Amino acid sequence: MANSTQFTVTLAQLNPTVGDVTGNAAKARAARAQAKADHADLVVLPELFIAGYPPEDLVLKPSFQAACRAAVEDLARETADGGPAMLIGTPWVDDGRLYNACALLDGGRIAALRFKVNLPNYGVFDEKRVFARGPVGGPLTVKGVRVGIPICEDTWMEESADYENVVECLVETGAEILIVPNGSPYTREKNDMRLSVSVARVAESGLPLIYLNQVGGQDELVFDGSSFALNGDKSLALQLPGFVESVVTVTWTKGPHGWTSKGPVAPVLAGDKGDYAACVLGLRDYVTKTGFPGVLLGISGGIDSALCAAIAVDALGADKVRGVMLPFRFTAQESLDDAAKLAKAMGIRYEVLPIAAAVNGFEDILSVPFKGLERDVTEENLQARTRGVLLMAISNKSGAMLVTTGNKSEMSVGYATLYGDMNGGYNPIKDIYKTEVFRLSALRNSWKPEGALGPSGKVIPTNIITRPPTAELRENQTDQDSLPPYDILDGILERLVEREEPLASIIAEGFDRDTVVRIDRLLNVAEYKRRQAAPGVKVTRKNFGRDRRYPITNRFRDTGQAPPAPDHSLATRAGRGSAEAIDV
Repeated sequence: MANSTQFTVTLAQLNPTVGDVTGNAAKARAARAQAKADHADLVVLPELFIAGYPPEDLVLKPSFQAACRAAVEDLARETADGGPAMLIGTPWVDDGRLYNACALLDGGRIAALRFKVNLPNYGVFDEKRVFARGPVGGPLTVKGVRVGIPICEDTWMEESADYENVVECLVETGAEILIVPNGSPYTREKNDMRLSVSVARVAESGLPLIYLNQVGGQDELVFDGSSFALNGDKSLALQLPGFVESVVTVTWTKGPHGWTSKGPVAPVLAGDKGDYAACVLGLRDYVTKTGFPGVLLGISGGIDSALCAAIAVDALGADKVRGVMLPFRFTAQESLDDAAKLAKAMGIRYEVLPIAAAVNGFEDILSVPFKGLERDVTEENLQARTRGVLLMAISNKSGAMLVTTGNKSEMSVGYATLYGDMNGGYNPIKDIYKTEVFRLSALRNSWKPEGALGPSGKVIPTNIITRPPTAELRENQTDQDSLPPYDILDGILERLVEREEPLASIIAEGFDRDTVVRIDRLLNVAEYKRRQAAPGVKVTRKNFGRDRRYPITNRFRDTGQAPPAPDHSLATRAGRGSAEAIDV
């Protein structure tokens, strides 16, 4: 146990399920048992662990609040055995207000509570909707060590009047070490951001910092874990792996310069590898946590469905993945051959179901209302809708969830329709641009993440990756139906969607004006389609921290002209009194 020079902590980087209070408590109990076997002083679990994160409006239900409290109380009673204390995240009602809290359980009781002070309300976060802002509390004494507990956002220190400098308060009130429970979702640049923020807090405080993050998929969010610890001199003391559960016990030793430790350092998955691992984990947890027995997807012989098939097999195993090829008269033999090779390499159940009879049947039925009207995109779309109907029928009959296969590039501009792209339960590549689809497919042929259940080696036929990315041949196809090359399309979309750049700025970077204006128009008119799309893994982050939320009915269009400069002489400066504004 703790003495004047040693403090042993077990970090439980675990995968909770939102709403599974009993299951989450069982995970916490098992982690404490391991901590006890390791002679730890404290076991730490992530933010809101007992509820699962983020619980959204579920946390407002009084019955759910009561269930979480009862589970925490049960865990507290169990600490009367003299084993390690437990720090666990939980919703907590105090004086009629609901808080995002951490409870210290020790000696058979709830020894202390600390509430989250700074509530994030940007991007995927909406905590001000459900939680009250907590007061700034001092450090907790755990086995004789004064531990500061800033919760997630409490260390991010946004420069605004609404944010409290929680870390500074903890330092001033005698904290010796900082332990930060987190529910921090994955995005491509997140590891560097977390480390940068944490290094800044260590530099300011002079205290070591333990950053514990949860792991797992929750709807469209994926939590990668990737927990770490920093010594007071900003050196890395510990790095846990990403995208897998990990329970690790480390001992901190107090010397002349404070507490220091040296634990295991796992490699961090970043870039394309991180994105692929996030897609696998997101799909796996969505399917298993919602209780589907397996998945189904349309296999077209193209790159999108090939990558989705690889992700599905890695997530669930080949025995739980079923592929269906739904050819029409425009489907090339090359696509049929590639789809069959893919299914064989993956080892999945595979069927070919020609759809000509169904499409012709729909056209026969529509011949009366369409009489005298020329053929157009309506008939072309019957292929896609027929595929969607058939895939959903197989899904309903078998119970398997339909995986959708539309990439971010084509979904952004309303082109994701073929092979059930917009139908079904979940889309693992919803936030993956087409250029990255090609990169991830090539990557998967040489690497797969830890814990992936698919075969090693080349699983996506080379021809699928190297074949030029063209749409399936369609009737009456014209130049206006085509998109620009994907590197250009993705370059424009990234600037429009992630950066919100004005069209004039994008054009000034060298992109063709007509192309930029057209892509912007397609992006705007496809808003209603995206609202109907299946949920999917989120891997990108907007530069200014907000998700894209645009009205469907919206007549504003950026013309591509440089915006006019504001005429400051016409406006009263902000902050002047209303009486001054109307004084004439």
